[in-house]
Amino acid sequence: MTSYAKEAPFAWCRSEYDTLQSVLVCPPHYMEIKEVINDVQKRYQKENIDTEKATQQHKQFVKALQENGVAVELLQPSEQFPEQVFTRDIGFTVDDTVFIGEMASSIRQGEEAELEKWLKSQQIRFESLGCNRVEGGDVIIDHDTLYVGISSRTSKTAIQELQEKLPRFNVVPISFDEKYLHLDCVFNILSPTEALIFPEALDAGTIKMLAKRYTLLKVNAEEQFALGTNVLSIGNRRVFSQPQNKKVNHLLKKHNFNVIEVDFSEIIKSGGAFRCCTMPLVRK
Repeated sequence: MTSYAKEAPFAWCRSEYDTLQSVLVCPPHYMEIKEVINDVQKRYQKENIDTEKATQQHKQFVKALQENGVAVELLQPSEQFPEQVFTRDIGFTVDDTVFIGEMASSIRQGEEAELEKWLKSQQIRFESLGCNRVEGGDVIIDHDTLYVGISSRTSKTAIQELQEKLPRFNVVPISFDEKYLHLDCVFNILSPTEALIFPEALDAGTIKMLAKRYTLLKVNAEEQFALGTNVLSIGNRRVFSQPQNKKVNHLLKKHNFNVIEVDFSEIIKSGGAFRCCTMPLVRK
């Protein structure tokens, strides 16, 4: 199912921390908790989302990305997709190809077609991962390694398909407590040697394996719930994080990261933050 591509593909990604040059986002114009699909939404279901406030916060985020040299591409939101702001889940870039996922929740099914239309219009190389449920929030790349979270949103067969399609990569399945939604809500790579982790969501063997490769910076339960793990690295030790997550930010600064603080308090009510809201197209 390889598709439409320019002779010189302009998608490229091999890590979570190389310089982010181009990214796809979707404004939260129609953001709403219509169907509870995670614990964070359960907390905020009654008050729901102030779309005007969420849109303003998203605009500030886009502005900050652009001020830091990131080219921002916009996916037009559709009224039928209240979760579309979370572009990372719909697809993910590995090497020169954007892989289109298959959304597990019925409320999100159909977002894949919107992404495919946009990729075709831009002549960006993509592949669909068919009939093997997978969401990009469960896929974390570090050069020759893909860490893939196993959950009700990402299947073991999808992991097998990724390994077949990407034979040069070591695809490492990671089990975690799926009440935390996606792997990137409990584990997030910041640099070649450092990563954020919420250890309560992972078993001892997995933590030991990750600790051999990274210095693990621990996030506490309160700030994990506020999506403290779901930061966005844009290269050169620059990281987007929320001002509310003071302990995470202190930890990042202590390890010589430049923390770019943007208020995302309205958007996180639906269960995602900066990484969830960005689908990298080019990192170099």
